[in-house]
Amino acid sequence: MSASSPPGSQPSASMPETMTPFKPQESLTEQVARHLEDLVAFGQLQSGERIVESTMARQLNVSHGSLREGLRLAERRHLVQNVPRRGTFVTRLDSFFVRSLYDVMALYLSHTGRKFARAWQADDMARLESLYQRMEDCRVGNDLPGFLDLGIHYTQASLAYADNYFIVSAIDDLWPSAKRCAFVAFKGGGDHCLADNLSFMRNSIAAIRQRDEAQLCRIIQGYADDQCDKVIRYLDTQPSHVR
Repeated sequence: MSASSPPGSQPSASMPETMTPFKPQESLTEQVARHLEDLVAFGQLQSGERIVESTMARQLNVSHGSLREGLRLAERRHLVQNVPRRGTFVTRLDSFFVRSLYDVMALYLSHTGRKFARAWQADDMARLESLYQRMEDCRVGNDLPGFLDLGIHYTQASLAYADNYFIVSAIDDLWPSAKRCAFVAFKGGGDHCLADNLSFMRNSIAAIRQRDEAQLCRIIQGYADDQCDKVIRYLDTQPSHVR
């Protein structure tokens, strides 16, 4: 963390109060990748579907070069795959992909969760409780995209204590696929699935508060297994061309 003044502090004598703070925006590449993330996560681009670059670039009003940069970033995040001489396709969502995702997410989040449970501070707990309440509000308001995004913020909380560059980097690239699978699970389970997620949050918050690392790891593994099963069961009900 830098030694600069935190947000909300009084401006220094060298900075007039009217000066607008510098807020770097996302690059165009990141914006394209995030747009692709939403299209894939929410099923507007189907599993295995070919992405027609000329059409996509025109829809987004970006150059072919910018679109390709965004596609490369999306490929790093496991959303698409480039097949030489054939084009770019949405990564196929099948049982092997889903099990692989939840296995590695459970390993990483159990590792970071242990450190979080060991070292959390009061403001960390306040943030978790706030996220829980906001997710409950999204459930009541039937705001599934908001619920999913807040769920990712919740699971990201432990990364502040991860102290491991490779784990943090790997998890950052896995979030979009986790979001995609969560949406599939919710499509199959509806409000019951949202309630299960809130129950997981409630139980994990209790384990973190008690600094019970072993219990937290059991909760994380149980949640990963349950979500994995929900996704695969739903996929098994769908025609192969839409998986």
